[in-house]
Amino acid sequence: MISDNEHYQSLIKLILPEEVFNYFEIIHIETIDKEIHIHLDELDIKPEGFETEKLISNGFHQTAIIQDFPLRGKPMFLHVRRRRWIIESSGKVISRNWDTVAKGTRFTKEFAAFLKGIFGQLPD
Repeated sequence: MISDNEHYQSLIKLILPEEVFNYFEIIHIETIDKEIHIHLDELDIKPEGFETEKLISNGFHQTAIIQDFPLRGKPMFLHVRRRRWIIESSGKVISRNWDTVAKGTRFTKEFAAFLKGIFGQLPD
């Protein structure tokens, strides 16, 4: 028998971008003034290309707020905190490269493509 938690996980996977579940943990979900805010922290998984390096976790970058598809007529915002690491041998700070946000916007790529298809351009 499927638990309630598994049902909720299946539902949330239909709502959020696929990358979220591979690299982020949902920290908090809240509705504020008819807006949905989902807070995400990047998981402590080494970035590709640095698997053999000794990395020291060094907290998070400043939170980025990305607008995604509205849900039930409410705008949805993803509050994303990306991790940063220090390469122990060099002291260089690194982070994972993300390709989820449409260039020059604060929209997910899918939402930006949807808006562009409707309006012919992205709204301000």
